[in-house]
Amino acid sequence: MTFSIAARCSETGQFGVAVSSSSMAVGARCPWVLSGVGAVSSQNITLPALGPEILAALDQGATVSGALDDALSRDAHCQYRQVTVIGRDGHTAIFSGSQTLGVHHAVQGKACVAAGNMLAGKQVIVAMVSAFEKSQGSLADRLILAMEAGLAEGGEAGPVHSAALKVVGDQSWPLVDLRVDWADAAPLARLNDLWRAWQPQAQDYLTRALDPRQAPGYGVPGDE
Repeated sequence: MTFSIAARCSETGQFGVAVSSSSMAVGARCPWVLSGVGAVSSQNITLPALGPEILAALDQGATVSGALDDALSRDAHCQYRQVTVIGRDGHTAIFSGSQTLGVHHAVQGKACVAAGNMLAGKQVIVAMVSAFEKSQGSLADRLILAMEAGLAEGGEAGPVHSAALKVVGDQSWPLVDLRVDWADAAPLARLNDLWRAWQPQAQDYLTRALDPRQAPGYGVPGDE
């Protein structure tokens, strides 16, 4: 039902997750990021609580494998989960329970980890990691490129209907938090359009938050 990639940018220290699913509103349940700590994608038969639990453990100094194992040990239904984790050192961990749906796969790459279930084939995940490792540019650009590479290899076995992109930098809130909660077709293309619209405005919104005195004009009536 879902394929995703979580990654860390070695240049900026940003963490991010990109994900797409046949289910509605995948961005509300699966991608989790925490500034300076890591990123998690919790998918398959999703337990959203796993994301915050794992990130909290990483923040307290746990290893990625230790944080993942500890969270799963408290989930009586862990065999239904598929989870990927990347931490501040770029180390990754993966879990695909025995009840993971359909063709499923997970691959740990350089500063990234990708996984999916109900896939057209395992090559989907291999292609995502390869595309990310070969790419350059912003973390958001690279995550979307990886997702597009997976889609080109078949993506899910059936049509996908939602997609999301979440990236965190130095602040406690995400720099990028974009979602397509439902589309009859091509949610990744719509997500890419949202990112292209948001990208040139992102720094302005960050400036407004950190120092409104330096903010550019708002472009609304009464703004001087």
